Amino acid sequence: MKLNARWATLIILAAVIGTIPWFFPSGFYFRVAALVWVTALAAVGLQILMGQAGQVSLGHAGFVGIGAYTMALGPKYLGLDVTLCLPLGAVIAGAVAFLVGRPILRLKGHYLAVATLGFGMLVTLVLVSEVGITGGPDGIRVPRASVFGWSIRGGETFYWVTGAALLIGVWIALNLQDSPSGRALAALHDSEVAARTVGIDVARHKLRAFVIAAVYGAVAGGLLALLNGFVTPDVSGFLASVEYVTMVVIGGLTSVPGAVVGAALLVLLPQALTAFHDYEHAVLGLLIMLFMIFLRAGIVPGLAALLRRKPA
Repeated sequence: MKLNARWATLIILAAVIGTIPWFFPSGFYFRVAALVWVTALAAVGLQILMGQAGQVSLGHAGFVGIGAYTMALGPKYLGLDVTLCLPLGAVIAGAVAFLVGRPILRLKGHYLAVATLGFGMLVTLVLVSEVGITGGPDGIRVPRASVFGWSIRGGETFYWVTGAALLIGVWIALNLQDSPSGRALAALHDSEVAARTVGIDVARHKLRAFVIAAVYGAVAGGLLALLNGFVTPDVSGFLASVEYVTMVVIGGLTSVPGAVVGAALLVLLPQALTAFHDYEHAVLGLLIMLFMIFLRAGIVPGLAALLRRKPA
């Protein structure tokens, strides 16, 4: 029986997550890989908004910050168990996205990009200025999580937790893409006017994609806070949002696995380019430019097209 693309993607991702630890020379690489999985989860959420729904966002890191700071502030001020703060952060981010998305999603193109940028800057401003609550620019500590008395600590444990979260996130995104809602998102991505003509509720589907992306970002932010044990306002900053957009675009805007590949590339490349010292960012920028010149559709769709191309 021939596997469809969705199950093939999930099996390949599960195989990668399950096998690469055998090649890690030290425990340090478990933490690096866990950072890749967390970042990829946030990028997959943004891919739903940008790649499937066609809506630009330069404030995605704002939702990552909401999820991350919920992990620190919930136990400190509400006395909540830190594990309960992960779904709480997702609920708060989803509610904020619903309230913010209703007015700003009426905008299009660069107007929408600027509006989402303003949202991300507002989140960062609050996190920086409310020193008494958030710790300000210095950040705040995140308590360790435990489940039924089992303490979640160490790079290897976080590797498997974040890997499982990414696998679930990719499965949901792929199912959404193949669902009637996903086909409606694809229709409005191509043309909102045409989608509205055939009876698709454009505003409702755009808002739904925005909320889903926010929930993905918040869950990723919560896991990132647990992984680091500390969180600062940089997690919600403009540069972080730009990095998420770059991951989605360079991996392949229309591809869910492309978001994972793009995240892995942007997390791992700086690690590999440390030998260039002062020229690290210049080399990284050059490589990104070359990828976009020669693989305009993104890495995953571009390579898939090359593999399907038959020799003359």
